[in-house]
Amino acid sequence: MEIPFSELLEQLPKQFFASLVAKVGEKIKAGCDVINLGQGNPDQPTPKHIVEAMQRAAANPKYHKYSPFQGYFFLKEAIAAFYAREYGVNIDPDREVAILFGGKAGLVELPLCLVNPGDVVLAPDPGYPDYWSGIALARARMEMMPLVAENGFLPDYEAIPAAVADRAKLMFLNYPNNPTGATATKEFFAETVAFAAKHGIAVVHDFAYGAIGFDGRKPVSFLEVDGAKDVGVEIYTFSKTYNMAGWRVAFAVGNERIIRALELLQDHLYVSLFGAIQEAAAAALLGPQDCVTELVALYEARRNAFIAALCEAGWEVQAPSGSFFAWLPLPKGISSAEFADMLLERAHVAVAPGIGFGEHGEGYVRVGLLTDEARLREAAERIGRLGLF
Repeated sequence: MEIPFSELLEQLPKQFFASLVAKVGEKIKAGCDVINLGQGNPDQPTPKHIVEAMQRAAANPKYHKYSPFQGYFFLKEAIAAFYAREYGVNIDPDREVAILFGGKAGLVELPLCLVNPGDVVLAPDPGYPDYWSGIALARARMEMMPLVAENGFLPDYEAIPAAVADRAKLMFLNYPNNPTGATATKEFFAETVAFAAKHGIAVVHDFAYGAIGFDGRKPVSFLEVDGAKDVGVEIYTFSKTYNMAGWRVAFAVGNERIIRALELLQDHLYVSLFGAIQEAAAAALLGPQDCVTELVALYEARRNAFIAALCEAGWEVQAPSGSFFAWLPLPKGISSAEFADMLLERAHVAVAPGIGFGEHGEGYVRVGLLTDEARLREAAERIGRLGLF
């Protein structure tokens, strides 16, 4: 017999990038030398001292039992110390930290924690598609906040109709931004706090690329702004800062009530992370940070090489100010999906079509700076030989 899926599963957004992965796989299978710049999977190994901390901890019988439901307090203390050192923000490890099974888990869980069916959630457009997943699971209504170049890829709060703002219960933000590579200022976050307080909106700032800022500018934490903890939380992942994407560890910090909601939901879903991973995560936060400095320098060098090569090839593009993505405007008259297919077919270069990140992503493609400089320059040269610019 055919067992039907629930209505909840049927209403989930389709995974746009699954088809891209399949197309790239087919080309590689056919023997093509594909330069895959379409995904956001860090290409560097986890720093040695973090791996060694995990190896030592894995042998500790203490961690072979169930972990405490809400995680080990030593990791929460390390998170608080990290925020004090990096951002000058005081965090109460007992009440203002939730340990997460990767940043994505927290982003999907938060709508389930904070909104009811039919409530409005504000989401950036273009934006990370997994925001849509949590909103769909909560059966909430999504209202998009356009991010356009003319406004530095920041939402314009004055353009949000009052009726929409008054019904909104939750808002997602993400700076440094995926997919645009834009960064935010303290002034913008202060506007965000005022807007959220006025309309009773909980803010979730996805700080996944928090370590990756260029040209000597360190990305700003949402929590650095007065009043931020009154209205929201920030989600920080180890995936990008410490190349721990496969380890699935992250955390949320900020508003005590939202943290409590996350931990309450997770009490019903999990028995916390393997303790050895938590110990390694604490070692990452408290240990030497040279690996982070070196990683940011690596991405900046890749950015500079790639953007210069594209400009030499005739494609006039702007360098991103943060993240490990470049957001590239397309020639008129071609859709982002068509352009991406053309590059894959004719240049064997894979990029992510902007439409996959929302309606306002049309007219762009996203490129991940996640291969070495030589391959990035080669990708630009292959694109240049197509004579599109």
